Amino acid sequence: MSNKELESHAEPLVSVEEMNAFIGGAFGGNQNACEEMAFGMSVAVMYPGVASLRPGQIISGPTVFSICDAALFYASLSAIGMEPMTLTSEMSIRFLRPARGEVIRARARIDSLGSRSIVGTVIAYTDDESKPVAVAQGTYMRPKNSATA
Repeated sequence: MSNKELESHAEPLVSVEEMNAFIGGAFGGNQNACEEMAFGMSVAVMYPGVASLRPGQIISGPTVFSICDAALFYASLSAIGMEPMTLTSEMSIRFLRPARGEVIRARARIDSLGSRSIVGTVIAYTDDESKPVAVAQGTYMRPKNSATA
C-alpha cells in the first residue's frame, strides 16, 4: 500500500478500546496503553514505575525502546486489523536526549504496508513532542496465513 493510500484511510481497523482490551488480556503486567489511533498511526503512553527509572529520574533506555515497539505494534494493527501474531522483525533506535518525566509517549506512523512486512517510524517524547527523546524505525512481519496478495 502506498503512502497516498495510507493517508486516504481515516478510520483504524482496531479502536483504542479494542486494542487496550486485547493488550490488557493478552499481556499480563503490561505497563503501556494505546492512547490514540488512526489508520496507520498510533500513540502509546506509559507511566514508568521506579523499576524503569535510572539515577536522576531518567526513564531507562529499555523502557523507551519498549514504548516505541508497542506504538509500532498498535499502528500496525490499526492498518491490518487484530492479528496478534504480527511480530517485530527488527527495530533500531537512536536516543537523542535523556527521557525525564512522569509519562512517556511514542507516536508511530506506518511508512510502508506490504503483504508480509510493515515498516514504520516512531518518535518518543516526554513533556514536549517537539523535543523527542528517541526516534526508532522498525519492521513488523505478518503471519503467512493472514497476508494478502
